[in-house]
Amino acid sequence: MSLAVRVIPCLDVDGGRVVKGINFQDLRDAGDPVELAKVYDAEGADELTFLDISASHEGRATTMEIVSATAEQVFIPLTVGGGVASVADVDRLLRAGADKVAINTAAIRRPELIAEVADRFGNQVLVLSVDARRAAGTPSGFEVTTHGGRQSAGLDALEWAARAAELGAGEILLNAMDADGTEDGFDLDLIGAVRREVAIPIIASGGAGAAAHFPPAVAAGADAVLAATIFHFGKVRVGEAKDALRAAGAAVR
Repeated sequence: MSLAVRVIPCLDVDGGRVVKGINFQDLRDAGDPVELAKVYDAEGADELTFLDISASHEGRATTMEIVSATAEQVFIPLTVGGGVASVADVDRLLRAGADKVAINTAAIRRPELIAEVADRFGNQVLVLSVDARRAAGTPSGFEVTTHGGRQSAGLDALEWAARAAELGAGEILLNAMDADGTEDGFDLDLIGAVRREVAIPIIASGGAGAAAHFPPAVAAGADAVLAATIFHFGKVRVGEAKDALRAAGAAVR
């Protein structure tokens, strides 16, 4: 029996507000992450990912109050990322109610952090977020970026994914920067390339524009599919994404 494919809405939070322009009529405050999390929980999302998108470049920790408030309202696993730079940060987020913590920039700066977090809390807690884009001069043709895709990290994306898995990352949140926001579909080449390098779960992110885009990502090697814009705008419901996956033969909850 293969594990069920997870469907994961992503809340990109900036200054306490979800920032991908949400238009649900039934929400009192369209930009409130806690209200949105409740909707997705009710719709059958398997997990939620909460990314404090301005935390890293503003050099501050993720907003604990919002994490706590969200965790109190939802009964599905909650992954939190943004500005996580130390074992102490991970500890604080887990105490605030996060089930998993996503690390990106800090792990690039100091890869040992992956091992430290995995040793202290277990691999299942650590999600390595990899923002990858096509780059001609790299061995694999994909490089790692930081600062929301604005800067090259000088790392080959496939080599970095493989190294992170060895150091103890529990899963990889693979953000395809070239596809992000395009709604043209997931970057299947990137998913397949990383799948060949690592055995740990891959969460595909970037490019979802229709329910039909989810099954090819899974066929390419993703264990979970993540989207923001199409869910927030009500273009695709969580249930529709699951129906498409089910119709394609994927196991879903």
